[in-house]
Amino acid sequence: MTDSGQARSFGLRLPDYPWDAMRPYVEKAAQHPDGAVNLSIGTPVDPVPDVIRDALTAASDAPGYPTTHGTPALREAISAWFARRRGVPGLDSESILPTIGSKELVAWLPTLLGLGEGDIVVRPRVAYPTYDVGALLAGATPVAAGSLAELAPEVRHRVRLVWLNSPANPTGEVLDAGAMRAVVDEARSLGAVVASDECYAELGWGRWDPERGGEPVPSVLDPRIAGSSSDLLLSIYSLSKQSNVAGYRAAFVAGDGAIVANLVNSRKHAGMIVPFPVQEAMRVALGDDGHVQRQKDLYRSRRERLVPALGSFGMTISGSDAGLYLWASDGGATWDTVDRFAREGIVVGPGTFYGGAGNGFVRVALTGTDERIDAAVKRLAR
Repeated sequence: MTDSGQARSFGLRLPDYPWDAMRPYVEKAAQHPDGAVNLSIGTPVDPVPDVIRDALTAASDAPGYPTTHGTPALREAISAWFARRRGVPGLDSESILPTIGSKELVAWLPTLLGLGEGDIVVRPRVAYPTYDVGALLAGATPVAAGSLAELAPEVRHRVRLVWLNSPANPTGEVLDAGAMRAVVDEARSLGAVVASDECYAELGWGRWDPERGGEPVPSVLDPRIAGSSSDLLLSIYSLSKQSNVAGYRAAFVAGDGAIVANLVNSRKHAGMIVPFPVQEAMRVALGDDGHVQRQKDLYRSRRERLVPALGSFGMTISGSDAGLYLWASDGGATWDTVDRFAREGIVVGPGTFYGGAGNGFVRVALTGTDERIDAAVKRLAR
């Protein structure tokens, strides 16, 4: 109690963590005689490739402090990866920064950019909730919008940060180069930063599947989108999905050199440093395309089994052009659909966790073992 007799309150005033609301449905699914199939969260379940584990082990004798900016060898590997896999040639290695997973950067970027009260952070209508959390941590205001053009003039002039998410979580939608360029041009006219969360870019399907005659998912740093400069642009990427290293917290951000330099300085002060063994594992992983292709083939196989099974269960799939999820609806309310799956022993993600526009949808992850995916297919197709 304070001297005035009032209780003191500590802690940030953030929304409750949404996944806690899933407990009754997880418990219901667990009652299935063959056990639950949890397809609600996109956490990898397949082994970490040996080439990455060996690199981590070889670098494990690391008694000194690592560098916040990342080793030159790691940053050169990231630059080479952008040129080889993302259509971004000649990226300056000074404009690259490893991060402790991508979620921490999403959550802290508005704060590290100096945003605060009165500033607007724009994110997609259906979106990963951490975009909103990051704005709230900074004291800024999150706004959901399909485009900057739909914002009122008094809101537009306060926009300081615009989030792109392509391929999108949870919808799996992909923005083509023209759509991304339109957002970049409009944001730059406002002096706003565009941060593009591209963590599922290697997992494109159909039109976006180069192995099946499609084209690569474009990056915001692609010259078709960025033009001749990366000014006000940031590309964020994670190895969690493509390399099964969610437990390593291995990610990076690249783009505007002045912004990255400021992020490096701020993170030095805050001690936000990727451990050296993880930096080495990242360096090796980014130079080995083979394991990425093998993992993608596993997800493709699981996807090709789940899609028709969901159709048999009365689900219509929307978007889902890339990434690890199927965005599906049976025409009912989200929580009724979640309960319907739980009665079959299957846990799926509620679309309402991703904003009001997600009501009526559920997110079905491809991140189950082959045995659990087959169990889900059998239950859905009955």
